[in-house]
Amino acid sequence: MPRKNLEAAVIDFTLAVGLLVRRVRAAAASHELSLTKSAVMARLEKYGPATTAELARAESVKPQSMGATVAALDEMGMVERKPHPTDGRQMNVELTARGAAVRKSARDAKRTWLAQAISQLDEEDRETLFRAGEIMKRLVEK
Repeated sequence: MPRKNLEAAVIDFTLAVGLLVRRVRAAAASHELSLTKSAVMARLEKYGPATTAELARAESVKPQSMGATVAALDEMGMVERKPHPTDGRQMNVELTARGAAVRKSARDAKRTWLAQAISQLDEEDRETLFRAGEIMKRLVEK
């Protein structure tokens, strides 16, 4: 593919992926939290309890910023802080049952919207889309 066409295709692809992400997020707008709050909750769901410092390192933000995020999630009832099992000076942050339910509900709304949108494609386009998803996964795993 000539350079100019590749650049134009990359721009078009970037715009399309961005639009898709925004539409999927909009499907769960009533549950949606900021990207940082969502990322923290996803990390806690996947890896279990963590200290604020560990979360800050994992999300590449300052501990003070993560402290504010955790405080907001705590106030919303999405997470709770409990004493660290081995270090009495620290607190672990855990996802609450409410936080897990909100994550599940938002995830379900997003998947439902996407499944409905994909079901409107013809079989050939669906297969192309799924192959593209596999390629995209390989790209990010390199």
